[in-house]
Amino acid sequence: MELGIQSQTHIQNALKTALEKLAASGQATVITDIYLQPCMGDAELAIFDDDDHELARVAVNEWAGCVPESFYPEVTQQLSDVLGRLEQEGALAAVTLMKPYSFVLVDDERETIADLLLVDDDTMLLSDGLLKGLDEELDAFLKQLLEE
Repeated sequence: MELGIQSQTHIQNALKTALEKLAASGQATVITDIYLQPCMGDAELAIFDDDDHELARVAVNEWAGCVPESFYPEVTQQLSDVLGRLEQEGALAAVTLMKPYSFVLVDDERETIADLLLVDDDTMLLSDGLLKGLDEELDAFLKQLLEE
């Protein structure tokens, strides 16, 4: 399932709207997570804050015909890509929310599927792909040092 340019733009705009609502609300509480809840049946993406207030909702037509087994893996990648583009554009840095906060993909029961993006000034969230094989490389390096 390929996400079209129009749907990507709609998702980006919904995310920007959600962030603007959070920033404009003047809440005294600190926002730690922004929840993205895709729904295959309704072909929609709902965005919620920590207190389960809906911030935005957008239709994503491509999700209507998706195979259930591949839905969350594909949506995880698609939303990560959209958030990555927003971050590269500087749209997330311009938000006046207290950092750190993160974008979390959740299912219909609000159970966490994946952490999509952590927004912070000095913290980097490492992906599994980056850490894959690190133990073996460190073991080989240590062995080499001890043999010398």
